[in-house]
Amino acid sequence: MDQLNEFFKKNRQALDHRDPPAQAWQNISRSPWRVGQGGRSLVMWRAAAILFFSLSLYLFFSSGEMVRSREVTRLQGEFRDLEAFYSGQIAEKVSVIDDFDNAYEDDQFGQDLQKLDAMYQVLREQMKTEPTEKVKDALILNMLVRIDLLNQQIKKLEETVRKSSGDEAQV
Repeated sequence: MDQLNEFFKKNRQALDHRDPPAQAWQNISRSPWRVGQGGRSLVMWRAAAILFFSLSLYLFFSSGEMVRSREVTRLQGEFRDLEAFYSGQIAEKVSVIDDFDNAYEDDQFGQDLQKLDAMYQVLREQMKTEPTEKVKDALILNMLVRIDLLNQQIKKLEETVRKSSGDEAQV
């Protein structure tokens, strides 16, 4: 700063010898940036800034919703494919169990299957209203547990049939 002041003091004569043109002040007074009309231009700049900010917020939040919408669609599509696959396996196993006589004698098996089915229905409704990765995983786990339960019942029924066949062969 001191150097700048020193420069002006030394070169004052050289700098003052030129006067601004007469029209310079008229151009400045007509400019929209002059102090008297600065209020209007300031209002324009504020309005433009508010408009830009509002538009930016809208785009930011609407793009977030579009991303969420794509994610929901992806989750539901993945679930539909997995549900079709596992439901087919469950239906096959239920059909195998139905072929056995007295297949549902084990009351605990029936109750467990009903509980799992009820939980599945609740989770499925939640997947429709609030699809998330956790809900999808819970639904898949439910189907896997049902398949395991059905496999256990089939194994138990097959062992019962083998035992009864062995008993008949001995008689």
